Amino acid sequence: MEERRLGPVVGVGTWNTFGGDDELAVDVVGAALGAGSTLFDSSPMYGNAERSLSRAFEGRRERVAVATKIWAPTTEQGRAQYDAQLGWYGRVEVEQVHNLVSWRDHVGWLGEEREAGRIGRLGVTHYAPSAFQDLAEALRTGLFQTVQVPYNPLERECGHALLPLAAELGIAVIVMRPLGEGELLERPPADEELHPLREFGVETWPQALLKWALSDDRVDMVIPATRNPLHAAQNALAGDSPWFGPKERALVERLANA
Repeated sequence: MEERRLGPVVGVGTWNTFGGDDELAVDVVGAALGAGSTLFDSSPMYGNAERSLSRAFEGRRERVAVATKIWAPTTEQGRAQYDAQLGWYGRVEVEQVHNLVSWRDHVGWLGEEREAGRIGRLGVTHYAPSAFQDLAEALRTGLFQTVQVPYNPLERECGHALLPLAAELGIAVIVMRPLGEGELLERPPADEELHPLREFGVETWPQALLKWALSDDRVDMVIPATRNPLHAAQNALAGDSPWFGPKERALVERLANA
């Protein structure tokens, strides 16, 4: 795997999904893996989702990549979260500082863990455009290999400065909220309105939204969250080419804003 590229592929997010429901986690992970999704994103902020993922990974840990986070105001609390993650997963492929919380305090010891081989890449995240300037400052340090931000037809602020900066620095971009945290699914377009996208492998509105983000060549991965195993499998199909051109992306934007 190249140092920057993570995709473009579809991973699976776990915000507001199965929490501590281990059986549901097993079903979602199994469906996603069967359809080709291999990266699963979580956080200590997501209730018991990290623990449930570890249960779902039993017997197939070698087939999955873990992207999780440190969400702690102190290094002591951050190390405790990390120790729990190592206990669950053995290794973390992408360890991210969640919402920039105390990132300057955490990046030193996390870098040591990366050098020791227990972390694959270091990342940093934030959901709010008001924090994007601070996020850019963190990226310019050269200490992070990934960044996670919201990006969908209703939330395009990161495209103005952060995505160009990430591309310039060779930092992989992971897209959170590619479905607008469900808002974009409330009024799906009619099937006939998606007809021009069929030749791109699009059968569902969520697939159109995911492919919209992945068709931006500055984006490496999207991580839609779902509690539905069928949706996890359908979402994974958006990670296959061909990709949208400007005309198709503009169509998705019009449908999303209708």
